[in-house]
Amino acid sequence: MAGGAILRAGGTIYHADTCRSLRVAAARGEVRLTALARGSYPGRHLSPHVLPEVRSVGFWNAAHHQSWGLNWHRNEGVELTYLARGTLNFAVDQNTHMLHKGDVTICRPWQPHRVGAPHITASRLYWLILDVGVRRPEQAWRWPDWLVCTPADRQELTRLLSENNRSVWPAAPEIETYFQRLGEVVEQSPGPHMATRLALHVNELLVAVLEMLQRRQAAPVRAYGEAQRRVELFLHELPARLQEDWPLQAMAGHCRLGRSQFARYCQELTNMTPRQYLQTCRITAAQRMLRGYPERPITQVALDCGFSSSQYFAAVFHQRVGQSPRTWRKAASNDPSRPK
Repeated sequence: MAGGAILRAGGTIYHADTCRSLRVAAARGEVRLTALARGSYPGRHLSPHVLPEVRSVGFWNAAHHQSWGLNWHRNEGVELTYLARGTLNFAVDQNTHMLHKGDVTICRPWQPHRVGAPHITASRLYWLILDVGVRRPEQAWRWPDWLVCTPADRQELTRLLSENNRSVWPAAPEIETYFQRLGEVVEQSPGPHMATRLALHVNELLVAVLEMLQRRQAAPVRAYGEAQRRVELFLHELPARLQEDWPLQAMAGHCRLGRSQFARYCQELTNMTPRQYLQTCRITAAQRMLRGYPERPITQVALDCGFSSSQYFAAVFHQRVGQSPRTWRKAASNDPSRPK
């Protein structure tokens, strides 16, 4: 992408990603971006003298499905991400994965990867991009001098990361903790000890990643408890039952859970409250109906999708989409990229 740092792989020249689509989405308020960065990456700029190997660290919070994604790109360093909420489509080296809460990804600088298919779903994603001086597999890794690993651990971490061909791992609890701590530092106003705290938590994270790679965990198995699986199945079936009345108590009762427990599972699985998820399902269904049945009255579309009135439907639709249902339908008839 033009404007990014130049990366060379063999005889091919690439531009490191600038995350422009994320930057634009954050500027228009579609997603909340909290990051420290340098170069062309989005976020508050880091001082040149503060941990220069950290290219970008932070998180996004997408409270609903988005209209943007990160197309195929490479980064100026090793990129580690952790999905704290929701699900997310992720592809690397032409292999596609569906990330779930608790997944970690590892991408080396020479690996093209993509986030979204093509758009981002509701999610909370943490990341760290650390420049270790390599752009191609055969180059020697140069770790920051503030990395406190012993020489043996540093050598082992280098070996495991450089030889690792698996991109998605289930995270141990401490990995989640260290990403969250990094996010807390990034959220704070710059202070005299910010660099020390960043360095501390990056060190903790890398040690946890080393231990994860050493354990060579088996492919992720979703060890959901019975209650969480009931919620997951209910949310999967909900788009087919939109005409029913679904207050929080009814949704929780359907899953044989209390309201707070159901709401917690829903937020973990979708990064939305139950009410937000239900509205998202109804608006998505309405968009398909508005386009697929151009002669159907808007009031009927509203009722078919579970809204109590056309006025309430119009208000929610405009809030979520930025247009009235009638205006959106007219534009959709001439735009093949609109939801089908």
